[in-house]
Amino acid sequence: MSHPDSQAATTVAHAVADRRRRLLLGGSGAALAALALGLRPARARAQGNAGPARIGVIGSGNIGGTIGGLWVRAGHPVLFSSRHPDALKPLVDKLGPLARAGTVADALAFADVIFLAVPYKALPELAEQNGNAFGGKVVVDATNAVRARDGAIADEAAGNGIGITTAKYLRGARVVRAFNFTGAAEFARENHRAGGLLAVPIAADDAQALRVGAQLVRDAGFEPVVVGPLATANSFAPGGPLFRQMGSADELRARIAQVLGRPAPQ
Repeated sequence: MSHPDSQAATTVAHAVADRRRRLLLGGSGAALAALALGLRPARARAQGNAGPARIGVIGSGNIGGTIGGLWVRAGHPVLFSSRHPDALKPLVDKLGPLARAGTVADALAFADVIFLAVPYKALPELAEQNGNAFGGKVVVDATNAVRARDGAIADEAAGNGIGITTAKYLRGARVVRAFNFTGAAEFARENHRAGGLLAVPIAADDAQALRVGAQLVRDAGFEPVVVGPLATANSFAPGGPLFRQMGSADELRARIAQVLGRPAPQ
């Protein structure tokens, strides 16, 4: 006869497994919450903080405000950050109670996932000022390196790979390149479009971070298409063959096969 404590433990284990299955099947917000729970500290998991992923936006201009706003509308709490948080009041007031404003340090403390949308030349300063705060976090990186604006670091990104360079500066971050292949106006206009979602190319080395990034692309109203590891991210940065490739997922996969000589990962 099995011991009552053993039976109770089995019952709890089955209940937890069933709850995880229901979370994953219960819609995009619940699915992302289940993934995000795997990224949170043990204390948060022990307290049962299930729910949509907390997102911190670093760089709350055109891209940050647009994509962050789409995530708010999808049900994610988003902290938009700035050196001058008071300047973000019109944005967060417009988006409602799931949106708030704060400093970069506030965003890093608040978030499961960071959305990075700053000028590329800001990366060394971000890393210097915030030490290890990026370590272990999924960072959805929408930055682009422009020589005329960003200077020498743009040459470094072109030579070593933009995704790899981001990961170098944000040591320990789980970088996913996404939302950099076109501009804010297109994202504002094309999200949730009828007749087939706009495809968004993404790249990452970390499999779980890639899943989180892909779900956030879906939640914003687009279709993620994996290009490959971070080493492939230059292909959809400015000057790359996939930059501004505005089309369906099938069209983007066909273009990836054409320019990279291999099919897109599934």
